[in-house]
Amino acid sequence: MTGPSYFHTSSVDGITAPLHYRTFRRIWLASLLSNLGILIQGVGAAWAMTEMTSSADKVALVQTALLLPVMLIAMPAGAIADMYDRRIVALVALSIALCGATALTAVDWLGFTTPDLLLVLCFVVGSGMALVGPAWQSSVSEQVPTETLPAAIALNGISYNIARSFGPAVGGVIVASAGAVLAFAINALLYLPLITALFLWKRVPKPSRLPREHLSRAIVSGVRYITNSPSIKVVIARTMITGVVGSAIHALMPLVARALLHGGAQMYGIMLGAFGVGAVIGVLNIGQLRKRMSSEAAIRACTLSMSGAIAAVALSREPILTATALVLAGAVWTIMWTLFNIGMQLSAPRWVAGRSLAAWQASFSGGLAIGSWGWGRLTDVVGVQVTLLLSAALMLLLPLVGRWLRMPRTDERGEDAELLADPKVRLPLTYRSGPLVVEIEYRVASDKARAFHSVMQDVQLYRQRNGAYGWSIARDIADPELWTERYHCPTWLDYLRQRNRWTQSERALEHKAAAFHVGPEPVRVRRMLERPFGSLRRNEEGPNRAPNEF
Repeated sequence: MTGPSYFHTSSVDGITAPLHYRTFRRIWLASLLSNLGILIQGVGAAWAMTEMTSSADKVALVQTALLLPVMLIAMPAGAIADMYDRRIVALVALSIALCGATALTAVDWLGFTTPDLLLVLCFVVGSGMALVGPAWQSSVSEQVPTETLPAAIALNGISYNIARSFGPAVGGVIVASAGAVLAFAINALLYLPLITALFLWKRVPKPSRLPREHLSRAIVSGVRYITNSPSIKVVIARTMITGVVGSAIHALMPLVARALLHGGAQMYGIMLGAFGVGAVIGVLNIGQLRKRMSSEAAIRACTLSMSGAIAAVALSREPILTATALVLAGAVWTIMWTLFNIGMQLSAPRWVAGRSLAAWQASFSGGLAIGSWGWGRLTDVVGVQVTLLLSAALMLLLPLVGRWLRMPRTDERGEDAELLADPKVRLPLTYRSGPLVVEIEYRVASDKARAFHSVMQDVQLYRQRNGAYGWSIARDIADPELWTERYHCPTWLDYLRQRNRWTQSERALEHKAAAFHVGPEPVRVRRMLERPFGSLRRNEEGPNRAPNEF
């Protein structure tokens, strides 16, 4: 679980600095063990499926079952992480995963495992991990000081890739010597250190000035923010497309070991270990890569390299050559996902960070899940080698996607702006009062009209993603210098939230629009409570009655 936007850290002291803080150190070490257990279970589940059925479709569905929950519950998981105590959310999520892993161990030990039951229990484990992801990623900033946050996020990425370097190989040895049941049992046991570390964390929650959103409204807020953020939509689309095309190498790895290399569970674990070694190499060098290339150029180079690596795996019959190709594939694959994650983290403010990261995880896991299922079905028809060659050919074409969906710039993160005081009002209001209509009048010189209108298109996007709807900009036909911006908020509370969700870049855009205003009077803002016909109370003394209301 990474936040690679901060991989500029290069010195050893800088990377290890967060380990000086006890809470982070405990959780980091425990997460390393948990990641190791998850990967060991993945090897056991995939190999158990190959022993129960020869269908490539079923084998590929193991990865789908583990990853599909991330796609299905990502947005609720992100909303829950933004709304509730992230420590409690993570503990509940890990408990769900522990129950699934324990049930899988018991069922396999009793000999009741079937392909469908294996997929169901993998789905339960995946559901727990899908829920813990956003809470875990967004809580790192609470465990270390701000100055060490970049290194802390880098360490989280290194933790998973260290586990990926050794976990599959260890899993292969365990499955070959004692069967899949021991792999399932070890995964269940390795959840316990992380649950203990989170239980010992004495988190101090920061109370919000405004009431907490309801889950359904929080999900809507997250979806609205994403749909009105062009940079986030680009990252999500590129992530899903790359996941679908590149998932063949992951989904078909057991069949590569068995059908192309004529090996067993141990060979499968070694091949996965080679991929993990490449991942560590990639994550340790991404800082230097970012200094030399833009995100778009680096991703294009990685897709071309990935294409060559997949083709080499398809054509090779020697374990050494296949492992070498997988080291390259692991390095460039990790670099690509790190750069996508950078683009996501730098495009989302803190108030919606959990939901944005959840949407990114959904696109990532959804792409892998859909691709794994599709490549598995194709393998049943044309075989492992042809399927991998087709994946390599499509990967070769992926740089063309960048012509239409170019990665956003990642120079700096948009920090939250200072909170604004609530506007003074004379009409008695409650948080549920609404809808609210806001009108802002600008006086703009005629020769600046086109430039002003262009800036207001950007203003529209940030108003809408922060909670406004029905936005419009109008020019007075009797007084061409007078422009009126108008938008709605569902309630007074939604308006207050919208005012305090601005980032510094959005606040700067607000000032840029106001800079076009000319004349002796400042920009005029009207906030009005919309009153549809029949909505006024008959009781003259009702709480919605005001002196200026008829």
